[in-house]
Amino acid sequence: MGFWPTLRLTLEMIKFEHSIFALPFALTAALEALRAGSVADPVARLVWIVVAMVGARSAAMTFNRIVDTATDARNPRTKSRQLPAGTLTTRFAWGFFAAAVAVFVLAAARLGPLCLQLAPLALGVVLLYSYTKRFTAWCHLVLGLALGIAPAAAWIAIQGTLDWNIVWLTAAVMLWTAGFDIIYACQDFEFDSREGLHSIPRVLGIAGALWVSRLLHVGMMICLWQLHSAFSATPWTLAALAVVAALLAYEHSLVRANDLSRVNAAFFSVNGWIGVLFFLFWTAAQWLSARAGGIYLLHAAPCL
Repeated sequence: MGFWPTLRLTLEMIKFEHSIFALPFALTAALEALRAGSVADPVARLVWIVVAMVGARSAAMTFNRIVDTATDARNPRTKSRQLPAGTLTTRFAWGFFAAAVAVFVLAAARLGPLCLQLAPLALGVVLLYSYTKRFTAWCHLVLGLALGIAPAAAWIAIQGTLDWNIVWLTAAVMLWTAGFDIIYACQDFEFDSREGLHSIPRVLGIAGALWVSRLLHVGMMICLWQLHSAFSATPWTLAALAVVAALLAYEHSLVRANDLSRVNAAFFSVNGWIGVLFFLFWTAAQWLSARAGGIYLLHAAPCL
């Protein structure tokens, strides 16, 4: 195959478009960190944060596809994926994985000594998920943590230290991700039961799993409220929370225990908009708040 067909298959393998899930929350944390104090080269730091996230996620997704190749080949829903279908080779996947790890480590080094020191820990968390379905039904929370560390990591990348208030955003992303992953896993209820794989739908059934998903998303909203209270709460930031709550309610309206036909719409479309709209509303709220108070955050201006 030529370069472009290989690139297309590689991006499909790692579901590159799903990078939009955690990235807006990481950028929200980064902008809040910029508001917390002046930082040299804020635009460059934002660029390296994006590079680090894309590198880490690409490595994690490729590793997951390699580890699950045999399992995916037995699952009717996933047997057409690139590795089990043979459109990409395992050797190529390992090479791409190594390249993605190298990009992530380079970006971490550019973001400072602490980021570089924490890079192996972050990489370990995102790679661990690939094994968790083999031994725990709470694999969904591990995936949530893998995405949830992004906001805390972005704060550290900007300020060099961690403000524990941003952990509310980490917790929110973790609960949100675990909740929508449970919905997605309902599709594999029968396969997971047959293969002996662990998941909340397998343990509680589809109806029970959907209730757990709803509770996790309620927990997400509680965490976002705490974030709202910790970072200059204004009527405008409430709009960001309201948008997320409305989209979550819509997401859960799309799925029923006896009707999973719209799971893909709930998983892909709605969750993609949640991150983007939260970022846009939250950023606009802080900008409006700054203007209303006569405060102009010059160090953050290139990012707004």
